[in-house]
Order: sequence, then C-alpha cells, then structure tokens
Amino acid sequence: MPKSARKQLGSRKTPSAANQINRVFKFNTNLGQHILKNPQIAQAIVDKAEIRPSDVVLEIGPGTGNLTMRILEKARKVIAIEVDPRMAGELLKRVQGTPVEKKLEITVGDFMKMKELPYFDVCISNTPYQISSGIVFRLLEMEHPPRIAVLMFQREFAMNLTARPGDNLYNRLSANAQMWANVKHVMKVGKNNFRPPPKVESSVVKVIPKIPRPNLNYSEWDGLLRLCFNRKNKTLGAIFRNKKITAILEENYKRYLAYTTEQNGDMSIESNNDVESLVKQNVNKVLTETGFAEQRASKMDQVAFLKLLYAFHQVGIHFA
Repeated sequence: MPKSARKQLGSRKTPSAANQINRVFKFNTNLGQHILKNPQIAQAIVDKAEIRPSDVVLEIGPGTGNLTMRILEKARKVIAIEVDPRMAGELLKRVQGTPVEKKLEITVGDFMKMKELPYFDVCISNTPYQISSGIVFRLLEMEHPPRIAVLMFQREFAMNLTARPGDNLYNRLSANAQMWANVKHVMKVGKNNFRPPPKVESSVVKVIPKIPRPNLNYSEWDGLLRLCFNRKNKTLGAIFRNKKITAILEENYKRYLAYTTEQNGDMSIESNNDVESLVKQNVNKVLTETGFAEQRASKMDQVAFLKLLYAFHQVGIHFA
C-alpha cells in the first residue's frame, strides 16, 4: 500500500458514540429534543451540581447521554427518566459493557405523569422547554426535595425564576420559587451549543430548596398566588372583588365550613346568600386591615403574601 494511502487511513478518527448517535438519530423537536453538544458546558453543569460519591442523581430527559455519562463518573447511581423509547435505547447502548453500566437506571416515561418519584439527592435536566414550569413546581412541592437541582431552561423562563418584585418578569413562578428555594442564575448557553439548535437562547439555573422548609401548606400558598397573579398589575381590591374570584372563595368557604362542622359538630352551614355576604364582608375586612387593597401582586414580596394568607385564614377563607 502506498505511503500516502496508509497515512490517510491512519489519520482517520473513529467517531465517538455520541457523535455517531447525533449524526444518524432524528431528533423530535416537538418533544424538546435539543441535545447539548458542547462538552465544556456539559461538564460545567455537572460541576455546579456538587455531586457527592454517595448521591443518587435524577436526570430528566437524558437524551443520548452527553450529560449522563459525566454524571455517572461522580454519582453512586443515576436514575434517567426519558419519554422517548428511542432515546432510552440509544442511552442503554452507550453504557453497555462499560464500568458505569450498573450505576444507571433508565425509566421510560413522562416525568410529569409519574405518580411517585424515586428517592434522589440531586436533580439535573436539560429541560424540555414546554414542561419547564411543571418540573419546577413539582420539585418545589415535594415533601423531601432534592438538595440541589441544576436545570437548563429557555432564557426568559430562567429570568422569571430569579426576577424580584417590581421587575417586568416577576410573576407567580418567581414568588413561588423564591419562597421555597434559593435560586441562582449560573450561566447563559447560546443556541449553537445544541443539536439541532433551538429557536431561543438558554440559561442554566441552580435551585437549592430551603431547609427547613417553610411551615406552609404548599397548595394553600400556591392557591393564593394563582389568584393574585391572575392579573398581576391589577390591585388586589379589584382582583378579590371580581365575581369569578368571589365564587371560588365562596366554594372554598363552604368546604371549610363543612369540614369544621364534621370535626366539631357545633356549626351549621349557612345558606348560599349568607355565605356570599359573609365572604364579601371578610374579603373587605382583610384588605382593609392589611392595607393591601391598592397593592399589586407584581410589587409584593413573600412577606407581604404571607401576611395576606394569614389574614385570610383568620376569617376562614382558604385557597385549596
């Protein structure tokens, strides 16, 4: 064989398993399949998760495993939840016969539809953008949340998580996340770092749930925020005097009375007219006594919402 031919053969590089997959695999962007291809960013995400050798890591949407392989190097175990069976199959092929094969558990399914989640210490996700909000709320409402979550989001969504009262992007998500966790923006990630490139820029955030957890009923807290941020730039007076909102409060109050009657056996449930009148009266009382009638949710911090929730509870108005 001529030297030139031998040189050409010798210079060819065997493509990595990840590159082979990325070249032949057709990604479904409708499922948010934008694979992170930049190894430096993948390593930075794993480093930010501060994984301990004893940790169980939950990875949501591992795709072809570019993050997974790096997580496996540091964690005791990785539970990868993947909705696309094709992706799960490719990930399985990638670890077969390697030293980390036994450390990986792959679950084919939708994270948002799983009734029960396994125990895990850390959560990492190159998050499908269409379920970003659902993932954050599910992690926040867990009785035993992960120690750290490092999550990739669409840039604007990430900015929502870290927005403060008065910022244009401050919303229910901001107030909720910051009540239950410390949230920090870690890095920006340009669209060209993915295959195929998404239409938007991305950011990585670090979410550290507060320990101990706030002494609050999550559903009650979130229920109040849902109403307040329904029209975040309207005054609370206008929001809580809206007929639809009043009707919700009336139904909640009836359930509260029914529960109290069942527990104590010494109260009677008022007529519909009595309930309607009483709820309106109590709403006015709360807004007057707290001085929040002219306040807007977009300007209120967690302390203000806590004060409002406590005042409503004092008059028997609940939000779950």
